[in-house]
Amino acid sequence: MTDFLKSSLNRRAVLQTAAVGAIGISPALRAAVYAGGSDAPEKSEVKIGFIPLTDCASVVMASVLGIDKKYGVKIIPSKEASWAGVRDKLSTGELDFAHVLYGLIYGVHLGVGGAKKDMAVLMTLNRNGQGLTLSKKIADKGATNLEGLVALMKKEPREYTFAQTFPTGTHAMWLYYWLASAGINPFKDVKSIVVPPPQMVANMRVGNMDGFSVGEPWNHRAIIDKIGVSAATSQDVWKDHPEKVLGTTGEFVKKYPNTARAVTAAILEASKWIDASLLNKNKMAETIAEKSYVNTSVDAINQRILGRYQNGMGKTWDDPNHMKFYDGGAVNFPYLSDGMWFLTQHKRWGLLKDHPDYLAVAKQINQIDLYKDAATASKTPEPKELMRTSKLIDGVVWDGKDPKKYADGFKVHA
Repeated sequence: MTDFLKSSLNRRAVLQTAAVGAIGISPALRAAVYAGGSDAPEKSEVKIGFIPLTDCASVVMASVLGIDKKYGVKIIPSKEASWAGVRDKLSTGELDFAHVLYGLIYGVHLGVGGAKKDMAVLMTLNRNGQGLTLSKKIADKGATNLEGLVALMKKEPREYTFAQTFPTGTHAMWLYYWLASAGINPFKDVKSIVVPPPQMVANMRVGNMDGFSVGEPWNHRAIIDKIGVSAATSQDVWKDHPEKVLGTTGEFVKKYPNTARAVTAAILEASKWIDASLLNKNKMAETIAEKSYVNTSVDAINQRILGRYQNGMGKTWDDPNHMKFYDGGAVNFPYLSDGMWFLTQHKRWGLLKDHPDYLAVAKQINQIDLYKDAATASKTPEPKELMRTSKLIDGVVWDGKDPKKYADGFKVHA
């Protein structure tokens, strides 16, 4: 019997298990026995792909701290070069799971941004903490924020180039939404290119783009290297937005449900550990800064995970809506409305030609029941509703109730 079972199945629980055996095990007890017996993980070792970004931390720490073993699995973090590579390796089964862009999973499921394949979201890994960075070159001309960018584009008309990390991904959607909120059409008024996250700073240094949308630590790295300025954060676009998810294929979940559940529980516990204290956050920063993970200096990571921001032009501030991995469990629930939002933006920007059945697709992809079992096992609080309401930078409210109307309601679109 594993340590997890020893701590979870006390005498009272065992008796209760026996009592309910004829009619099915209660959810709490069912979660407790996943690590042993017939509900043991089908795979004892899993490979999880990640891109060198701060928000890969919960996957890495679940492995480094040995939390994975508590749930009967061994996580092997696999450093990947690009989101396209993550997509391909997930689809072929070379990776079992991945730290991955929310919108990438939804895009592949519908055959956008990759070959069509049934996909699954097991949990949200983090909220907030991405950035919109403008080059120092145009910042020196007054483009230090969105208003300044609009003014410069009018004053000095030319082709302005902005980079994001994947066509259907989160960074592309933050960039497009941010620009469109000021009347800039990201497909007609500027040029959009795809650059892998770790290559953003190098590409800005040689003048390949005027701005980029990417996750940390690469926005802060651009400031440290004095080549970029922070024009906005992703939480400015959407406070408490969903960001990366733990993704896999629908096929994997069907074939290895216990493994998926165990891995989700382990990463939930690692998420809880990260957000538990300043000491833990600093330990996390030191760990993922290493060459085998993000490969940057600790100071590029450890400030913004604490909400300590600077814009590269002398302004500093404390942001209460910085990157969070757990936040009392509020971060991790795979809300159906979160997944549906990405579909509305894919439709808005012409990536989807027709309206999908938004709710049906979200129910196919987001593994709510599996998540709830993993949450029970890791003692993670759950929300009562499957949808949530948010107001974005343009004042438009998203609640998931009428996605077709929402998607068609934007003045700036493809």
